[in-house]
Amino acid sequence: MKLIIAIVQDEDAPKLIDVLMENNYSITKLASTGGFLKSGNTTLLIGVEKEKVDEVIKIIKEFCQSRKQVTTSPSLTTVSSGVYVPYTVEVQVGGATIFVVDVDRFEKI
Repeated sequence: MKLIIAIVQDEDAPKLIDVLMENNYSITKLASTGGFLKSGNTTLLIGVEKEKVDEVIKIIKEFCQSRKQVTTSPSLTTVSSGVYVPYTVEVQVGGATIFVVDVDRFEKI
């Protein structure tokens, strides 16, 4: 058995969860926060048999496409007067970060 840990952007999560559940995958959903943008993410824990890992990753890829977003930088620049001014930056968001780990033991009580 494998545990898939998928970190996806909040806006991608609802449709992804619906499709995974329609395909009979059990999911545990956790709220999480990204480091750079401090924006909301959803972390999904999906336990599957080894043979199903590629199928789940294919579904995740279909619904979690990366895209560009303009945002205000969390770090500030200093202008000559000593005032800190935020600046805009274009960043890549979306997509998914996926970890697949072995499960030594699984019990459903």
